[in-house]
Amino acid sequence: MLLAVDVGNSHTVSGVFSGDKLVAEWRLQSDRDRTGDELAIRYHTLLEMQHIRPEEITGFIVSSVVPTLETAWMSYAGRYLAGQLTRGPLSVDHTTRTDITIAAENPAEVGADRIVNSVAAWHRFRSPVIVIDFGTAITFDCINGSREYLGGAIVPGLGISLDALAARTAKLPRVDIDKPSRSVIGRTSVDAIRSGLLVGFGGLVDRLVDRLSAELAAGNAPVNIIGTGGMAHLIAPYSDHLGILDPHLTLRGLQIIYALNSGHAG
Repeated sequence: MLLAVDVGNSHTVSGVFSGDKLVAEWRLQSDRDRTGDELAIRYHTLLEMQHIRPEEITGFIVSSVVPTLETAWMSYAGRYLAGQLTRGPLSVDHTTRTDITIAAENPAEVGADRIVNSVAAWHRFRSPVIVIDFGTAITFDCINGSREYLGGAIVPGLGISLDALAARTAKLPRVDIDKPSRSVIGRTSVDAIRSGLLVGFGGLVDRLVDRLSAELAAGNAPVNIIGTGGMAHLIAPYSDHLGILDPHLTLRGLQIIYALNSGHAG
């Protein structure tokens, strides 16, 4: 079994694959002070709750945008899984074999999560694609028909925007945006904030997709659009382009990359 871990700034998403099947998944807060020993206590417990014996884990891969947690995860894998792994624990960066070319000006600055998402999206469509990941930041990643990762766009995420609005204004509350606004014209402050964020971010997504697609396709093949991340489902009803969502895209990308680097790719 493969333990795949994606460490984001706010949350860590991890999953266990048995072959190509995702058999367990967890989403926890990213605590930057966690040590490898603490991760072992937490995740071995989670594995056992899913009736998976820790010694059944024979593969490990992590992508992380938090350096301290990447170190902790590699320490955990090296100490608690090393004796059973069929190859050493793998951490994704721009030098990892992915079978896509990172054609950004500075490949080293491309986040591991963006690389992983791009790999998964390319394997799904095998044609030009834009991946939109709704996390702490919203990232737009563009892959052309030649399997080249070109770059994209980054904007503050919904959580950041909500936090800034509540912190920098005297009377506006912190709002739960899981509930939609009753109309675009908000008749209360809460509804006005919900409308502004949900409808506004939907429009932001569509405008960026239109402009990115025009550059990516250059008048040729249509561009596929796929959304992922914890808040993708909130914005999808307000966007004309977010018709395909895959909450497991990043984990699938990690599974593909692990296979490529272990000699098991098809």
